[in-house]
Amino acid sequence: MQITGEMLIGRSAVRGSEKPLRAFNPSLGEDIAAPVFGSGTAENVAAACELARHAFDEFRNLPLTVRAEFLERIAAGITNLGDALIQRAQEESGLPKARLEGERGRTTGQLKLFAEVVRAGQWLAATLDSPLPERKPLPRSDLRMQKIAIGPVAVFGASNFPLAFSVAGGDTAAAFAAGCPVVVKAHSAHLGTSEMVGRVIQQAAKDLNLPEGVFSMIVGAGRTVGEALVAHPAIKAVGFTGSRAGGTSLMQVAARRPEPIPVYAEMSSINPVFLLPSAVAARGAAIAQGFVDSLVLGAGQFCTNPGLAIGVDGPELTKFIDAASAALSAKPAQTMLTSGIHAAYQQGEARLASTEGVSEIAHGQAASGPTQACAALFVTDAQTFLTQTELEDEVFGPASTIVRCKDEKELAAVAEHFVGQLTATIQMDRDDVPTAKKLVPILERKAGRILVNGFPTGVEVSHAMVHGGPFPATSDSRVTSVGTTSIERFLRPVCYQDFPAELLPEALSDANPLELWRRRDGQIVKA
Repeated sequence: MQITGEMLIGRSAVRGSEKPLRAFNPSLGEDIAAPVFGSGTAENVAAACELARHAFDEFRNLPLTVRAEFLERIAAGITNLGDALIQRAQEESGLPKARLEGERGRTTGQLKLFAEVVRAGQWLAATLDSPLPERKPLPRSDLRMQKIAIGPVAVFGASNFPLAFSVAGGDTAAAFAAGCPVVVKAHSAHLGTSEMVGRVIQQAAKDLNLPEGVFSMIVGAGRTVGEALVAHPAIKAVGFTGSRAGGTSLMQVAARRPEPIPVYAEMSSINPVFLLPSAVAARGAAIAQGFVDSLVLGAGQFCTNPGLAIGVDGPELTKFIDAASAALSAKPAQTMLTSGIHAAYQQGEARLASTEGVSEIAHGQAASGPTQACAALFVTDAQTFLTQTELEDEVFGPASTIVRCKDEKELAAVAEHFVGQLTATIQMDRDDVPTAKKLVPILERKAGRILVNGFPTGVEVSHAMVHGGPFPATSDSRVTSVGTTSIERFLRPVCYQDFPAELLPEALSDANPLELWRRRDGQIVKA
């Protein structure tokens, strides 16, 4: 597939007329010469949004089988791009081939999973309450409810996942599954990769003769295009993965609209790991190796890398720290996604190193490339952590801090101190159960996913997964951005009272032509 540097607006390819952009190869530290991408304008954004507005009713009312086939065709198209897609993503991200091949599998897998969810129809939450005309003192009407698509959705591609959290990533898959047209703002870190995937979606929509505005992809530098997209009245929800500054900025734009809309932003997390005493005594070296491996995975550019470990001070914790330091010192430097991310990582690492009461205890191997990050490990005490609020700030990259606590009471105080997190992990053995029982209720309030004897990197795409958490991990702790329940973000309930059969949606028809499991008069039945 030839990459042209054009945006995709409905069925058209349009060259942006604003600031020209070039893709960047972080491994070489230089621009990719061709093609040049043209940045979009507010007029381009408006055109895409208006197409999405006009496509909405037709798209959301298509048979579920058509919507499911759309998702499956996108998955097949991405697979059929073959090595060309992986090669381009490597050039633009510096990520290794195996990692990108795995990410492609995750991307296509979640599209296929959502196709299954669409066909099953349980997300419609079809509910029927029979009329009670003889009820005293007042009769009850015939009441039926289903969930419908919320409207066109703006999706922002993420820098750290050029496939799985990008143009055809989880937000897009969930929105399409719900019946929402999507306007994507491609991330400037992987422009060519985004165009390749975007053209697959565009072709799948064309092959199925879907309404033109079901998908568009905009390119733009800075915040102008993104803010114009969120502000457009046709957009009814936003999916975003990125920095806290970027997410909160979009939240403010959405809140200032005449009609405020939800922004589902997955932002920042340091993913604390609690090292309980018996576990550290029994297998501290193994935990240390797993902790460091998780920390440096993907050059620390996952939103779930463990940026903090907390344990009770003593000889066993010292052995853990020594083992973690040795493991980290052996880790080679890795290429980061962009020069901007690399610069921010260096600043964050320097900030930790200069914080009073914090000591750097280990450093990874020296960099040999222009945007490579060296892993770093720091140590501090609980009182410093509790009083130095900047130690809670995410350092996006392979840096982490170990917090020494005087006792289990101080360990609990650190847990209470945290702001919202995507994950929290407990490393424990059987003798640690009493302490863990005290921690779990605290961590339930702090995190969207709690792990025992694992490490937070590796987010399974499944029915039970939660990738979310209280602010500032996300903008809305009630939802997840990964897993099949992420579709709930782009739905809203509608009640149909005393509707004639001819007007009822299929999901609520007495004949149940979709053969759904439904809640009828309080019972779950297939009738």
